[in-house]
Amino acid sequence: MTSEPEASGRRPSRAGRDLPAAVAVGLGLLAVVVLTLMYWHTGFILLIVVLTCLCAIELHHALRRIGMNSAIVPIVIGNIAIVGGSYAAAILQPVTTIPWHSVLLGFLAATVLLALMWRMPGGAEGYVKDSAASLFIISYIPMLASFIGLILAMPHGTSKVVTVLLCVTGSDTGGYAMGATLGKHPMAPTISPKKTWEGLIGSVLLATLVGTLMSVFVIGEPWWFGLLLALVVVVFGTTGDLVESLIKRDVGIKDMSSFLPGHGGVMDRLDSTLVVVPAAWLLFTVFGVA
Repeated sequence: MTSEPEASGRRPSRAGRDLPAAVAVGLGLLAVVVLTLMYWHTGFILLIVVLTCLCAIELHHALRRIGMNSAIVPIVIGNIAIVGGSYAAAILQPVTTIPWHSVLLGFLAATVLLALMWRMPGGAEGYVKDSAASLFIISYIPMLASFIGLILAMPHGTSKVVTVLLCVTGSDTGGYAMGATLGKHPMAPTISPKKTWEGLIGSVLLATLVGTLMSVFVIGEPWWFGLLLALVVVVFGTTGDLVESLIKRDVGIKDMSSFLPGHGGVMDRLDSTLVVVPAAWLLFTVFGVA
Protein backbone atom coordinates (compact mmCIF):
# COMPACT_ATOMS: atom_id res chain seq x y z
CA MET A 1 0.00 0.00 0.00
CA THR A 2 1.43 3.37 -1.00
CA SER A 3 1.94 5.90 1.77
CA GLU A 4 0.26 9.28 1.49
CA PRO A 5 3.44 11.32 0.77
CA GLU A 6 4.40 8.89 -2.03
CA ALA A 7 0.88 8.81 -3.46
CA SER A 8 0.80 12.57 -3.71
CA GLY A 9 4.25 12.65 -5.26
CA ARG A 10 5.59 14.88 -2.47
CA ARG A 11 8.31 13.22 -0.44
CA PRO A 12 9.16 14.67 2.93
CA SER A 13 12.79 15.24 3.79
CA ARG A 14 14.52 13.21 6.47
CA ALA A 15 13.66 16.03 8.86
CA GLY A 16 9.96 15.39 8.16
CA ARG A 17 9.55 18.49 5.98
CA ASP A 18 7.82 18.82 2.62
CA LEU A 19 10.99 19.62 0.68
CA PRO A 20 9.39 20.97 -2.55
CA ALA A 21 7.10 23.24 -0.53
CA ALA A 22 10.00 24.36 1.66
CA VAL A 23 12.11 25.27 -1.38
CA ALA A 24 9.24 27.08 -3.10
CA VAL A 25 8.32 29.11 -0.02
CA GLY A 26 11.97 29.88 0.74
CA LEU A 27 12.69 31.09 -2.79
CA GLY A 28 9.47 33.10 -2.86
CA LEU A 29 10.28 34.90 0.37
CA LEU A 30 13.86 35.49 -0.78
CA ALA A 31 12.62 37.03 -4.02
CA VAL A 32 10.25 39.37 -2.19
CA VAL A 33 12.98 40.41 0.28
CA VAL A 34 15.50 41.09 -2.49
CA LEU A 35 13.10 43.01 -4.72
CA THR A 36 11.66 45.17 -1.94
CA LEU A 37 15.09 45.96 -0.50
CA MET A 38 16.29 46.98 -3.94
CA TYR A 39 13.28 48.94 -5.18
CA TRP A 40 10.62 49.48 -2.49
CA HIS A 41 11.70 49.90 1.11
CA THR A 42 8.14 50.53 2.26
CA GLY A 43 7.20 47.16 0.79
CA PHE A 44 10.00 45.51 2.77
CA ILE A 45 8.69 47.05 5.99
CA LEU A 46 5.16 45.93 5.09
CA LEU A 47 6.53 42.40 4.66
CA ILE A 48 8.19 42.59 8.08
CA VAL A 49 4.94 43.89 9.59
CA VAL A 50 2.96 40.98 8.11
CA LEU A 51 5.51 38.39 9.21
CA THR A 52 5.76 39.76 12.75
CA CYS A 53 1.97 39.91 13.07
CA LEU A 54 1.96 36.20 12.19
CA CYS A 55 4.73 35.67 14.77
CA ALA A 56 2.59 37.33 17.43
CA ILE A 57 -0.40 35.16 16.52
CA GLU A 58 1.77 32.03 16.66
CA LEU A 59 3.12 32.93 20.08
CA HIS A 60 -0.39 33.79 21.30
CA HIS A 61 -1.64 30.32 20.36
CA ALA A 62 1.45 28.66 21.83
CA LEU A 63 1.01 30.39 25.19
CA ARG A 64 -2.68 29.45 25.29
CA ARG A 65 -1.55 25.82 25.54
CA ILE A 66 -0.25 26.57 29.03
CA GLY A 67 -3.21 28.69 30.09
CA MET A 68 -1.85 32.15 29.18
CA ASN A 69 -4.27 34.17 27.03
CA SER A 70 -2.70 37.32 25.62
CA ALA A 71 -4.60 40.30 24.24
CA ILE A 72 -3.75 39.44 20.65
CA VAL A 73 -5.96 42.07 18.94
CA PRO A 74 -4.27 45.12 20.51
CA ILE A 75 -0.91 43.38 20.15
CA VAL A 76 -1.35 42.99 16.38
CA ILE A 77 -2.52 46.60 16.07
CA GLY A 78 0.40 47.73 18.21
CA ASN A 79 2.83 45.64 16.16
CA ILE A 80 1.78 47.48 13.01
CA ALA A 81 2.23 50.84 14.74
CA ILE A 82 5.52 49.97 16.46
CA VAL A 83 7.32 48.40 13.50
CA GLY A 84 5.87 50.65 10.81
CA GLY A 85 5.72 53.83 12.88
CA SER A 86 9.29 53.72 14.17
CA TYR A 87 10.60 53.20 10.62
CA ALA A 88 8.49 56.06 9.25
CA ALA A 89 9.66 58.36 12.06
CA ALA A 90 13.30 57.47 11.45
CA ILE A 91 12.98 58.10 7.71
CA LEU A 92 11.24 61.44 8.31
CA GLN A 93 13.72 62.48 11.01
CA PRO A 94 15.40 65.17 8.86
CA VAL A 95 12.08 66.95 8.17
CA THR A 96 10.24 66.52 11.46
CA THR A 97 10.81 67.57 15.04
CA ILE A 98 9.53 64.28 16.47
CA PRO A 99 12.46 61.90 17.16
CA TRP A 100 12.01 58.26 16.17
CA HIS A 101 12.72 57.01 19.69
CA SER A 102 9.80 59.06 21.03
CA VAL A 103 7.52 57.44 18.46
CA LEU A 104 8.81 53.97 19.31
CA LEU A 105 8.41 54.46 23.06
CA GLY A 106 5.01 56.08 22.60
CA PHE A 107 3.61 53.22 20.53
CA LEU A 108 5.14 50.66 22.90
CA ALA A 109 3.53 52.32 25.90
CA ALA A 110 0.19 52.66 24.11
CA THR A 111 0.23 48.97 23.12
CA VAL A 112 1.01 47.90 26.69
CA LEU A 113 -1.79 50.05 28.11
CA LEU A 114 -4.30 48.87 25.50
CA ALA A 115 -3.40 45.22 26.18
CA LEU A 116 -3.88 45.72 29.93
CA MET A 117 -7.22 47.44 29.39
CA TRP A 118 -8.36 44.82 26.86
CA ARG A 119 -8.08 42.07 29.47
CA MET A 120 -9.91 43.96 32.25
CA PRO A 121 -13.48 42.80 31.37
CA GLY A 122 -12.31 39.20 31.96
CA GLY A 123 -12.07 39.80 35.69
CA ALA A 124 -9.36 39.23 38.27
CA GLU A 125 -8.85 35.49 37.80
CA GLY A 126 -5.81 34.95 35.60
CA TYR A 127 -5.36 38.69 34.98
CA VAL A 128 -1.68 38.76 35.95
CA LYS A 129 -0.88 35.63 33.95
CA ASP A 130 -2.67 36.86 30.83
CA SER A 131 -1.16 40.34 31.11
CA ALA A 132 2.30 38.80 31.48
CA ALA A 133 1.69 36.87 28.24
CA SER A 134 0.76 40.12 26.47
CA LEU A 135 3.82 41.98 27.72
CA PHE A 136 6.04 39.05 26.78
CA ILE A 137 4.80 39.05 23.18
CA ILE A 138 5.05 42.84 22.89
CA SER A 139 8.64 42.92 24.10
CA TYR A 140 9.70 39.80 22.20
CA ILE A 141 8.27 40.57 18.77
CA PRO A 142 7.32 44.18 17.86
CA MET A 143 9.90 45.83 20.11
CA LEU A 144 12.78 43.70 18.78
CA ALA A 145 11.51 43.73 15.17
CA SER A 146 11.35 47.53 15.12
CA PHE A 147 15.15 47.60 14.88
CA ILE A 148 14.99 46.09 11.39
CA GLY A 149 13.34 49.29 10.19
CA LEU A 150 15.70 51.44 12.24
CA ILE A 151 18.70 49.83 10.54
CA LEU A 152 17.06 50.26 7.12
CA ALA A 153 16.47 53.96 7.89
CA MET A 154 20.19 54.51 8.57
CA PRO A 155 22.47 55.92 5.84
CA HIS A 156 23.14 53.07 3.39
CA GLY A 157 20.53 51.12 5.30
CA THR A 158 19.95 48.58 2.53
CA SER A 159 23.59 47.49 2.64
CA LYS A 160 23.46 47.20 6.43
CA VAL A 161 20.25 45.14 6.43
CA VAL A 162 21.61 42.84 3.72
CA THR A 163 24.86 42.43 5.65
CA VAL A 164 23.04 41.48 8.85
CA LEU A 165 20.67 39.06 7.08
CA LEU A 166 23.53 37.39 5.22
CA CYS A 167 25.50 37.04 8.45
CA VAL A 168 22.48 35.39 10.09
CA THR A 169 22.12 33.08 7.08
CA GLY A 170 25.84 32.29 7.21
CA SER A 171 25.63 31.52 10.91
CA ASP A 172 22.62 29.23 10.45
CA THR A 173 24.08 27.50 7.39
CA GLY A 174 27.54 27.02 8.87
CA GLY A 175 26.08 25.73 12.10
CA TYR A 176 23.80 23.26 10.32
CA ALA A 177 26.48 22.01 7.92
CA MET A 178 29.19 21.39 10.50
CA GLY A 179 26.74 20.22 13.17
CA ALA A 180 25.17 17.67 10.81
CA THR A 181 28.51 16.29 9.60
CA LEU A 182 30.82 16.59 12.61
CA GLY A 183 28.56 17.37 15.57
CA LYS A 184 29.25 15.11 18.55
CA HIS A 185 29.30 17.33 21.62
CA PRO A 186 25.89 18.79 22.60
CA MET A 187 25.99 22.45 23.51
CA ALA A 188 22.67 22.68 25.36
CA PRO A 189 21.23 19.14 25.57
CA THR A 190 18.33 20.06 27.85
CA ILE A 191 17.23 22.89 25.54
CA SER A 192 18.12 21.86 22.00
CA PRO A 193 19.73 18.41 21.81
CA LYS A 194 20.75 18.82 18.15
CA LYS A 195 22.86 21.92 18.80
CA THR A 196 26.54 21.06 19.15
CA TRP A 197 29.77 22.88 19.86
CA GLU A 198 31.00 21.78 16.44
CA GLY A 199 27.95 23.45 14.92
CA LEU A 200 28.74 26.64 16.83
CA ILE A 201 32.26 26.60 15.37
CA GLY A 202 30.73 26.24 11.91
CA SER A 203 28.48 29.22 12.62
CA VAL A 204 31.46 31.36 13.66
CA LEU A 205 33.54 30.38 10.64
CA LEU A 206 30.95 31.02 7.94
CA ALA A 207 29.46 34.11 9.61
CA THR A 208 32.98 35.54 9.98
CA LEU A 209 33.71 34.95 6.29
CA VAL A 210 30.44 36.59 5.25
CA GLY A 211 30.74 39.45 7.75
CA THR A 212 34.32 40.28 6.81
CA LEU A 213 33.64 40.28 3.06
CA MET A 214 30.47 42.36 3.45
CA SER A 215 32.21 44.80 5.78
CA VAL A 216 35.11 45.45 3.43
CA PHE A 217 33.37 45.32 0.04
CA VAL A 218 29.80 46.45 0.77
CA ILE A 219 29.54 48.74 3.80
CA GLY A 220 33.11 50.08 3.52
CA GLU A 221 34.29 49.26 7.02
CA PRO A 222 37.54 47.58 8.19
CA TRP A 223 37.75 43.78 8.27
CA TRP A 224 37.71 43.75 12.07
CA PHE A 225 34.26 45.35 12.12
CA GLY A 226 32.93 42.49 10.03
CA LEU A 227 34.53 40.03 12.42
CA LEU A 228 32.93 41.80 15.39
CA LEU A 229 29.54 41.90 13.67
CA ALA A 230 29.79 38.18 12.86
CA LEU A 231 30.54 37.30 16.48
CA VAL A 232 27.60 39.42 17.65
CA VAL A 233 25.34 37.69 15.12
CA VAL A 234 26.46 34.22 16.22
CA VAL A 235 26.07 34.94 19.94
CA PHE A 236 22.68 36.64 19.71
CA GLY A 237 21.41 34.44 16.86
CA THR A 238 22.18 31.30 18.85
CA THR A 239 20.53 32.88 21.88
CA GLY A 240 17.40 33.63 19.86
CA ASP A 241 17.25 30.07 18.60
CA LEU A 242 17.62 28.66 22.11
CA VAL A 243 15.00 31.03 23.51
CA GLU A 244 12.45 29.83 20.98
CA SER A 245 13.44 26.21 21.69
CA LEU A 246 12.75 26.79 25.38
CA ILE A 247 9.33 28.24 24.59
CA LYS A 248 8.38 25.31 22.36
CA ARG A 249 9.60 22.79 24.92
CA ASP A 250 7.63 24.50 27.67
CA VAL A 251 4.37 24.54 25.71
CA GLY A 252 4.97 21.11 24.13
CA ILE A 253 5.13 21.80 20.38
CA LYS A 254 7.60 21.06 17.58
CA ASP A 255 6.79 24.01 15.30
CA MET A 256 5.18 27.31 16.15
CA SER A 257 2.62 26.82 13.37
CA SER A 258 2.21 25.67 9.77
CA PHE A 259 1.97 29.16 8.29
CA LEU A 260 5.00 28.49 6.05
CA PRO A 261 4.60 25.13 4.26
CA GLY A 262 7.73 23.03 4.62
CA HIS A 263 9.22 25.42 7.18
CA GLY A 264 6.79 25.38 10.09
CA GLY A 265 6.02 28.70 11.72
CA VAL A 266 7.21 32.19 10.91
CA MET A 267 8.85 32.34 14.34
CA ASP A 268 10.82 29.22 13.42
CA ARG A 269 12.45 31.28 10.64
CA LEU A 270 12.79 34.64 12.42
CA ASP A 271 13.81 33.52 15.92
CA SER A 272 17.50 34.34 15.35
CA THR A 273 16.93 37.54 13.37
CA LEU A 274 14.61 39.10 15.95
CA VAL A 275 17.28 38.87 18.64
CA VAL A 276 20.18 39.81 16.34
CA VAL A 277 18.85 43.09 14.89
CA PRO A 278 18.84 45.18 18.11
CA ALA A 279 22.43 44.11 18.83
CA ALA A 280 23.46 44.87 15.23
CA TRP A 281 21.77 48.28 15.37
CA LEU A 282 23.63 49.06 18.59
CA LEU A 283 26.92 48.00 16.98
CA PHE A 284 26.35 50.23 13.94
CA THR A 285 25.40 53.13 16.22
CA VAL A 286 28.26 52.81 18.71
CA PHE A 287 30.89 52.57 15.97
CA GLY A 288 29.27 55.32 13.91
CA VAL A 289 29.03 53.21 10.76
CA ALA A 290 27.85 55.63 8.07
